[in-house]
Amino acid sequence: MDFALIMFVALVITGVIWLLDSLFFKAKRPKDAKLPVLTEYAKSFFPVILAVFMLRSFLVEPFKIPSGSMIPTLLVGDFILVNKYTYGIRLPIINKKILNVGEPKEGDVMVFRYPKDPSLDYIKRVVGVPGDTVTYRNKRLTINGKPLVTINDGSYNYIGRGLNYVSTEQYKEQLGQHLHEIITQSDRPSIDLSQVDSQFPYRENCDYNDAGFTCKVPQGYYFMMGDNRDDSTDSRYWGFVPDRNIVGRAFMVWWNFDDLKRIGHMIE
Repeated sequence: MDFALIMFVALVITGVIWLLDSLFFKAKRPKDAKLPVLTEYAKSFFPVILAVFMLRSFLVEPFKIPSGSMIPTLLVGDFILVNKYTYGIRLPIINKKILNVGEPKEGDVMVFRYPKDPSLDYIKRVVGVPGDTVTYRNKRLTINGKPLVTINDGSYNYIGRGLNYVSTEQYKEQLGQHLHEIITQSDRPSIDLSQVDSQFPYRENCDYNDAGFTCKVPQGYYFMMGDNRDDSTDSRYWGFVPDRNIVGRAFMVWWNFDDLKRIGHMIE
C-alpha cells in the first residue's frame, strides 16, 4: 500500500478520535480522571503524523535507490532527498497539481510513478520535455537536431547484478544546465528492440531501428533515460512519463551505509 495513503489514514483516525474527545467525551469525564488509552495515543501521535505527512507531501520526501540504472550519478544503496514543490504543489494521494511552480527541465534527475504500474517509483534523468525531438543513435543523444556535447572521461567499473564485474566507458555529457556523467558498454546495442513495448501511449511518435530511435515528446509528457545507458529500462522501452506521474526532483544523497563519503553529495 502507498505510504502516503497509510499516513493519511492514520492522520484521519487519530484526528477524529481527538476531535470527538474534545467535543463530547471530555466534558463527561471527571476532572481528575485519566485519559482513555486510545485517546491519549491519538492526542500524542496526531501532531507528529500531521508534521510528517505535510513534510513528505509538500516539501521533501526520502527515497532509496534500488538499482544501478543511474550509475555513476546515483549508486545502489543511496538514500536521496526529493524536492516535492520544484514542479508544483500537488495534492497527496491523488497527485493532482493545484499550484504550478515550475516545470521539469532537460537534465533534471526526477522521481516519478512508473506509467505501467503507478504504485512503483522510478528515478531517471529528463532528456526530453514536451515538444522535444529526442534521438539516440550509436550511444549519443541528439535533442532537436543538436548533438549533445560529450567528453570522454576514462573508464568506470562496478559490480553489477549477480556479482558480475561490469567494465564501461565514462563520458561527461552536457544536457541543459547539467554537466553530468554517463556510462556505456561498447559490446551492448543502443537499444534492445525485442524489449520495446509496442503498445505504450503515443508509440506512433517514435521510430526505431537497430542503431537507435527518434521520438517526438507529446505535450504533457516527458522522456526519461538512465545515466547507465546500457543497463536502464526507461522511456526507450516503455514510453513517455505523463505530468500527473511526477513526484519531484532529486537533489541530494543524505545517506549510504556502504560509502559515508556520499553523505551530502549534491545530485547534478
